[in-house]
Amino acid sequence: MAKLLITGITGFVGAAVLREIITEGHEITALVRPETVASRYQEFAGKITIKELSLSDTAALRDYLQGSDFEIIMHIGALRGGRKASQEEYYRSNVSSTEQMVDYCLKTKARLIFCSSVGVYGAIPEELPANYQTSKNPDNYYHYTKIEAEKIIGKAILHGLQAAIIRPSITYGKGDNGFPYQLVKMVARYQFPLINKRIWIHLCHIEALVIAFKQCLGDSFETGLVWNVADREPVQLNALVNFISRQLHNKNYPSALNMDRVFFRFGEKLARLARNELFISRFELISKSWFYDVQSYYKVIEELGLKPHYTIPDIQITIKDYLDK
Repeated sequence: MAKLLITGITGFVGAAVLREIITEGHEITALVRPETVASRYQEFAGKITIKELSLSDTAALRDYLQGSDFEIIMHIGALRGGRKASQEEYYRSNVSSTEQMVDYCLKTKARLIFCSSVGVYGAIPEELPANYQTSKNPDNYYHYTKIEAEKIIGKAILHGLQAAIIRPSITYGKGDNGFPYQLVKMVARYQFPLINKRIWIHLCHIEALVIAFKQCLGDSFETGLVWNVADREPVQLNALVNFISRQLHNKNYPSALNMDRVFFRFGEKLARLARNELFISRFELISKSWFYDVQSYYKVIEELGLKPHYTIPDIQITIKDYLDK
């Protein structure tokens, strides 16, 4: 078993990963932002060591790591897109923190497992499916920070760093309040504007993502490993909306709520004029296709004999979560 440092445990992904690995006997320390409400990590109390330290506090992070002896760092925490934070805080939280962990791992020969994002291709990739040769697109500052963090890791790998990069797509599961949950809520309330053209989207079940992290943790992976992680196949947005509607209302989504693509172009234009990255992304995600090459990840899944995830019907986990609240 390993002495492990993990970040991001108060978030949806980090908490799910920690729940899975906490039973394996690792000696785990988690970094938590100071003044975080204790209830956000109460379920882990007494099972791991909690260290209050902000990823944006570069000097404190450097000092803490220098006095540590971790064998593995699982860096999941980040300042997510759409938050009210300065670019400086984004950079320190997402890039400088990664740089400190890379330096530590190079000096101590510790392994680094880094949670990036398919957002490195931009909200809407330049080619479909986005693959490992697809150009990176820093279309917003959050995506820019993930690209920069990956660059730092890539350069360090050339100098002996043992690192793996996991790029999840938009993830769904119990406890998430992001895009998939909001989609379910809006369909339930007949508020979702469904574009009248064929759109393909590619979501990621939380269990698929947890397996990816667990596999890297358990194996001595080949350094430089990069996985795009999402469900086995993309899904048509209208098919997904109709499936959700049938689960909630026993009928397809009303055709009267189908919107012309002009509406979405106008909304995106207004969001860009307002320089609102969150709303730009929201309009893009429901009016343009986005999906990814996940073959290398699913090759491993098949070798392990594990069941792949398909958004239809697996989105039922989010539908149930919505109904239970």
